[in-house]
Amino acid sequence: MPGTRASKPSRDGGEVPIRIGTRLKHARLVKGYLIRDVAKQSGCSVSLISKIENDHVTPSLTLLHRLVGVLEINIGALFEQPDDSLGIVFRSGARPVIAVNDGTADGASVKLERIVPYGDGHLLQGNVHIIEPGAGSAGGMRHVGEEVGYVLEGSLALTVDGQTFQLESGDAFVFNSNREHSYRNPGSTVTRVLWINTPPTF
Repeated sequence: MPGTRASKPSRDGGEVPIRIGTRLKHARLVKGYLIRDVAKQSGCSVSLISKIENDHVTPSLTLLHRLVGVLEINIGALFEQPDDSLGIVFRSGARPVIAVNDGTADGASVKLERIVPYGDGHLLQGNVHIIEPGAGSAGGMRHVGEEVGYVLEGSLALTVDGQTFQLESGDAFVFNSNREHSYRNPGSTVTRVLWINTPPTF
């Protein structure tokens, strides 16, 4: 089953999973919604929402995007950890990572390495999308804002409003986020894309 998981670096250099179900439930309760309210607005079943909130099932990236839209938060809010630092420098290997299995037969995946932390005052949101061969966004998305990207390495098939563009290392793109968009890695090597959204609605 397609799923999403998040991790944070541990003191020994490993990764500690972050329980997003509890955070989704908290956000639902803050909004005063019942499970059936979220299920109806996100287009899925009550039982699935219950399983997600209890961390028995992990949602795909596209479903997670719908859920945070209903709850009026963003994906970054689910994965960030409290940080007492000034929030200026974020070292390699110390940034939170969201990993998504897109449900392909070979378990191809996408990882989002956050480079702009979640927090009040940020006007944009940034990730490095690390896309395995054959992996992709597992469906189209729309949200408020604008986005720009730069292919650091590999190949990217970017689809916007039904038109697919083939990009290679060094290519860039920009489009309004209200336009339906999706992507995948059509190549045989890992693709890395610096991807910026503003405002931070993703």
